[in-house]
Amino acid sequence: MRKGRKSKRAKRQEFESMQAPSAGGVRLPRGNGETIKLARGASLTDFADKIGANPASLVQVLFHLGEMVTNTQSVSDEILELLGSEMNYVVQVVSPEEEDRELLDSFSISYGEDAGGEDDLVVRPPVVTVMGHVDHGKTRLLDTIRKENVMGGEAGGITQHIGAYQVVTELEGYERPITFIDTPGHEAFTAMRARGAKSTDIAVIVVAADDGVMPQTVEAINHAQAADVPVVVAVNKIDKEGANPDKIRQQLTEYNLVAEEYGGDTMFVDISAKQGTNIDQLLEAILLTADASLDLRANPNMEAQGVAIEAHLDRGRGPVATVLVQRGTLRVGDSIVAGDASGRVRRMFDEHGEDITEAYPSRPVAVVGFTSVPGAGDTFLVVDEDRVARQIADRRRARERNAELASRRKRVSLEDLDAALKETNQLNLIIKGDNSGTVEALEDALMKIEVGDDVELRVIHRGVGGITEGDINLAIADNVIVLGFNVRAEGKATELANREGVEIRYYSVIYQAIDEIEQALKGMLKPEYEEAVLGHAEVRQVFRSSRFGSIAGCLVMDGIIRRNAKARLLRDSVVVAENLSINSLRRVKDDVVEVREGFECGLTLGNFNDIKDGDMIETYELREKPRA
Repeated sequence: MRKGRKSKRAKRQEFESMQAPSAGGVRLPRGNGETIKLARGASLTDFADKIGANPASLVQVLFHLGEMVTNTQSVSDEILELLGSEMNYVVQVVSPEEEDRELLDSFSISYGEDAGGEDDLVVRPPVVTVMGHVDHGKTRLLDTIRKENVMGGEAGGITQHIGAYQVVTELEGYERPITFIDTPGHEAFTAMRARGAKSTDIAVIVVAADDGVMPQTVEAINHAQAADVPVVVAVNKIDKEGANPDKIRQQLTEYNLVAEEYGGDTMFVDISAKQGTNIDQLLEAILLTADASLDLRANPNMEAQGVAIEAHLDRGRGPVATVLVQRGTLRVGDSIVAGDASGRVRRMFDEHGEDITEAYPSRPVAVVGFTSVPGAGDTFLVVDEDRVARQIADRRRARERNAELASRRKRVSLEDLDAALKETNQLNLIIKGDNSGTVEALEDALMKIEVGDDVELRVIHRGVGGITEGDINLAIADNVIVLGFNVRAEGKATELANREGVEIRYYSVIYQAIDEIEQALKGMLKPEYEEAVLGHAEVRQVFRSSRFGSIAGCLVMDGIIRRNAKARLLRDSVVVAENLSINSLRRVKDDVVEVREGFECGLTLGNFNDIKDGDMIETYELREKPRA
């Protein structure tokens, strides 16, 4: 043998020494408690690459652990952790935020930080979120401040989407701008309001003086306190009969909002949005709270970063996103990426529709130039060139797709494989809306509908803009219902839907959609049955027949005995036989359908012959139970 070369046996021994048996006898590299970082929705191939193993071996290990997974399939966090513990690795599933940070670090981009030193920071306007219970006057308040009426176009008087506006007020002789974020009032927009609180500096909680603290008021307070932002309380509708602002102050002390006049640090302003009373005092309170509690400064001399407040698909302009610049200056011509959408800023305009070329920190502006519609709440940043923006967007899109596949994949174990292969009741939906925030809120509300484990709701596609032929074709392939929220079918989409029998449901108020989908899901549930006792018959004498077997001569004690009804046999109040059937029923010599209380009859219980004198026969039927 040539010097320096190992024999096949030596190589095999060396290879086996590096391995240890795992589940099912599969031999794999064993860890020493090392931490393996994996993205949410990673596949077994990704895991195998980290530890230098064969993906097929990992598939086999999971098979012996009761999980059926392919090597390229996105798997859940639980399966990754299960596999890691089996092989003595600590699997750490990277959060989307951390993964996004690592992605930006790979492009040498830092997000969420102001570049430069203290000298580069300048004062910026406060960003204010107006929150509160539905019908307490949030939209009316913003109408009064902006001198615009947006409520008139809202279906049902409820704000259906989110927007941002900037107004200028005077304080101590200086004009000071304030940015307002208008969040919807319906409870389905919880997620959007929570995101609004995270991107805001001050929360204005609107409470009606004649109504008091309501569930959504508490919810808004919780969002603001969780985001650790100062709160200003606007006690609205003080002009209405029965208004009691002092009662509101007392109620809110339970939620750690103590008015300044009670020795606290929360500013309360009594207003009437309808009459325009004390609006200037409210704006002054916002600025005073910002000056006292916050250090609102940002560097305008860096590439812009911020958050997308809402986005929609405009027929003439294409994707339009309302963004809030948090640091830096956004300019026309910048390469921009927001979530998994990228593009170049071709045009910007303010809340009045006027074109602007630059947007400074705390400035809300509508941006035209994205190649797709960003999601509400997506962070945006300006990068050096379009190529980098596209790469970041593509990687984010792939990551989100893998995570979504992993979260929606049902775990199929060997024990419940038979049940998994049976047909399940599933309602598939496609959701299209007028803006991304509304679509997200509607999907979030629908997925929270609980009607039991027998029925599953699945959103296979969601998007912004009109319903297209592509949506209908997808609906045909997957047998789904299309929901249009404030949008309609485009062009030939309606004709195609009618021809193929695809159902399109149009909505303009979100809770109507929720109610109808909930009713549809309940209609898909398998019926529940409850037992209804028909009657009891006591066996007085048993006759033996070579042709019919045991014939029970009975007296009906109560109710009725009905032919073909289900029955059970009781002996000394103990059930002897279950799931029997009254096969034949006679009264004297005639075949009858039923025999009532107080009459005698003869009957047989199919092939069951162990009947004795004194036994009790109970008959019953199963009736469908109405769903709650």
